[in-house]
Amino acid sequence: MRATALAAHTPEAVRAALAARGWEADQATFAATGIQPLVVLFEDITETEREALVRWGARGGADILTGDGWALIAAAASRLAPLGRHDRTTADLEGLIPELVRLFTTWADPPRTWRIAGGELALAEPLLIGILNVTPDSFSDGGRFAPPDAGVARAERLKADGAGLIDVGGESTRPGAREVPVPEEIARVVPVIRELLRHGLGPVSVDTRKAAVARAGLDAGAAVVNDVSGLAYDAALAGTVAAAGAGLILMHMRGSPDTMDGLATYRHVAVEVAGELRAAAAHAESAGVARGAIAVDPGFGFAKHPEHNWRLLDELATIAGLGYPVVVGPSRKRFLGAATGRPVEDRDRAT
Repeated sequence: MRATALAAHTPEAVRAALAARGWEADQATFAATGIQPLVVLFEDITETEREALVRWGARGGADILTGDGWALIAAAASRLAPLGRHDRTTADLEGLIPELVRLFTTWADPPRTWRIAGGELALAEPLLIGILNVTPDSFSDGGRFAPPDAGVARAERLKADGAGLIDVGGESTRPGAREVPVPEEIARVVPVIRELLRHGLGPVSVDTRKAAVARAGLDAGAAVVNDVSGLAYDAALAGTVAAAGAGLILMHMRGSPDTMDGLATYRHVAVEVAGELRAAAAHAESAGVARGAIAVDPGFGFAKHPEHNWRLLDELATIAGLGYPVVVGPSRKRFLGAATGRPVEDRDRAT
């Protein structure tokens, strides 16, 4: 007799074990997903809801930990699924069902495409985003690619290396960087965007916090707006994206590049970042941005200390649980330098 503990962090181990023993591929995938452990944290619930969850968990074979206004429930996904059905729960839990339906749907069937202006991008495989800074004070490349011809050459290399989207930014977000006036930022990014598209190097995103710059970039042919402020800087930006039918990346940051380090205080960083991104996405949707056009970025290095970044990296599934494509931008960031002792220009391997 032999007993082998299979990896529990992914359904792949169970799927492979079943497929190797004769199960059809679809059946193996369905069964493996159903028995995968799922943990759900409920917050801001009433005492009645908390007590009802405890009773439901006792009947359903789930483990539950609770406190004042919160409950954490853990079990195989197939055991938790009935919580999202009106005919399998009590009236005391009715208020939780809409959010649970969204959560279970997202968990079982994550986004497969991302809608952008003029089409959509497939997400069956990771999508690489090539960063093209056209700023003189970028922390990583110091504006080496600001001239349009240099930008084109760099974008060609990025595309050759597998980039599916080129992100053009005209304002540095490094700590202490000065804010760039709108006309100057437009003058930096628009010529480069036009040249990239003229050379067939799209799709392109414009990295900006400002609605006026976003509008200019979209008019020049950009298909995505990448807002590092998560709509906190310019309330008009969401409407600009919606009007263009463009994609929108919402990054998590607190404060500004000058103040963000002092705002990096968290009790549970992944849950708090997810909550703030959820609010930003709701703002975007209320302004008319299609849900399928939104992607979220936990903002590595922005209002995060090194330990926060590593914890976020370990708990990316919490961010993915929001139901939007997740953008991860660790490239050459300070937390990689803190872990490796490497300077900015020597962090590619760590990235």
